[in-house]
Amino acid sequence: MSEARAAAERLLARAAEQERLEDWTGSAATLQQVLAQWPALADTWYNLARMQRRCGEPEAALASYARALEFGLQGPEEAHLNRGVIYADDLQRAALAEAELRRALELNPKYLPAWMNLANLHEDRGDRDAARAAYAQVLALQPDHPEALARLANASVITHAEEPLISRLRTALAASGTHWEPRAELGFALGRALDAAGEYAEAWRAYRTANSASRMSALAAGERYDRDAYSRYIDALIAAFPIAHTAQSLAGSDTDGRAEAGPQIVFICGMFRSGSTLLEQILAAHPAVRPGGELPLLPAIVQQQFQPYPAACRPLDPERMREAAATYLHGIQRIHPGAACVTDKRPDNFHHIGLIKALFPQARIVHTRRNLLDNLLSIWFLHLDHSMAYATDLGDIAHHLHEYQRLMRHWRSLYPHELIEVEYESLVDEPESTVRRLLKALELPWEPACLDFHRQRSIVKTASVWQVREPLHRRSIDRWQHYASELEPWRQALADPPA
Repeated sequence: MSEARAAAERLLARAAEQERLEDWTGSAATLQQVLAQWPALADTWYNLARMQRRCGEPEAALASYARALEFGLQGPEEAHLNRGVIYADDLQRAALAEAELRRALELNPKYLPAWMNLANLHEDRGDRDAARAAYAQVLALQPDHPEALARLANASVITHAEEPLISRLRTALAASGTHWEPRAELGFALGRALDAAGEYAEAWRAYRTANSASRMSALAAGERYDRDAYSRYIDALIAAFPIAHTAQSLAGSDTDGRAEAGPQIVFICGMFRSGSTLLEQILAAHPAVRPGGELPLLPAIVQQQFQPYPAACRPLDPERMREAAATYLHGIQRIHPGAACVTDKRPDNFHHIGLIKALFPQARIVHTRRNLLDNLLSIWFLHLDHSMAYATDLGDIAHHLHEYQRLMRHWRSLYPHELIEVEYESLVDEPESTVRRLLKALELPWEPACLDFHRQRSIVKTASVWQVREPLHRRSIDRWQHYASELEPWRQALADPPA
C-alpha cells in the first residue's frame, strides 16, 4: 500500500469514528482534508454532504452531492433523493425537490424511497390524487409495503366500513406480528379509516393496538416518558425565567423581533393537535405573511448555545442573546429570503416562550388552545415521533397536558397582555371575528382571503395536511363524545386544575 493511500485511509477512518461519536463538524472537516488531496473520491463527497446537512449547512450539502455525481457516484439515484429531501425539508423549495426526485426515478424507476418521498411531497402540496397515485405505484412494486398502504389510506376519503382499503388494512395488520413500526403505521391508519366510517368501537381497538406497537418501538429505541423528569423540566423552566423580559430590561439589546434586515417573526405554539396548523394556514393566506412551518431553528439554538438548558439561560447576557437572535434570523433569511413576516409554527416552542421573549422582547407569540379531551384524543390518535413518547399512553398524555397548563399559566403571569390566545373552537364557530382579532393583534390589515385559506396550495408538513385543505367544519369539536365511555377515567383528571 502506498504512503498516500495509507494516509487517506487513516483520515477516512478518523472521519468515520467522528461520525460514530456524532461529531458532525469534525467529521466534515476531516473529509474536506481528504478531498483537498484526492478530489475525485465520489463516495467521500457523498459522505461530506451527509455531514454538512447534519451541521445545518444545506446549501453546502447540495454542492457536495453535485460533486459526488460529477465524479461518477455509484447509485446516483440516492444522491438525487437526498438532494430532493434537502430542497423539500430544509429549504422549502418544492419544485426543485420534485425535479430531483423525478431524476432519481429516471435513473431507477423501481427506487421505492424516491416514490415514497414524491408521494409525501404531493401530500405536502395537498394534491391528493397525485399522492395516491404515487403510493399505488409503490404498492405495485411491493404489494406488502406497510407504510405505503397506510399512507394511501390516510390520503383517501373514507365514507363507509365496506371500503376495500379497510379490508386491506385489517389483513395487513393481522399479518404484521411483532414488527412494531409497521404494526403501528397500519393500526393508526385503520383506526382513522374506521373513525371516519363511524365504526367507533373497532376504531378504538385499532388505535389501542397502534399505540401499544408504537410504545414497544419507542422502548426498543430507548425512548420512554418519564413523568417526574418532565415535571422537573417544567420546574426548571419556571425557575430560569422568573421575571418578564422587555427591550428595556435587557440593557443594550436591540433584538426586537424585527432586525434591520430581517423579517417579523410570528411564533405559533401550544400543544400538538391544538389547531396550530390551521391557524398558520389562515395567516398564510394573508399576502404579508410567509408560512414557515415547523422550523427547527429555535430548538437548534437551545441545543447548541444554551446547554444545559434552561439553567444556561441564567443570568441573561444581552450579548449572548444578540448572537442567538442573529443566528435565528440568519436561518429565517436563508429559508425565506426577502420575506417581511414569517410564521414559526412549532407547537412545542411553548417550552421556550421565556427564551423567545429574551431573544425578541417585542415578539408576537400566538398560543393555540383546544378542549383538553379533544386534544388528548387527537394526540392518542396520531402516530407521533418516538421523542414524544407520552403520546402512546392516555395517562402520560394527561400528565403532559397538566404540565403544559402549569407552564402556560406561568408565561401568562409574566406576559398577561403579550400572548395572543386563540381557541380552536372559537376559530371554527366564529371564524371572521376570531381572525379579525388575531390580525389586529398582529398589526396586520384585514384580509378576506384568510377565510378561504383552504384554497391555497402552500406546503404543509404536519398530520393536519388534509384537514387544512377543507373549509372550516365542526367534526373535530367534541369528537371525544364518540369515545365517552373509554375516556371517562380522564374526564375528571383533565378537569382538575394543574398544581
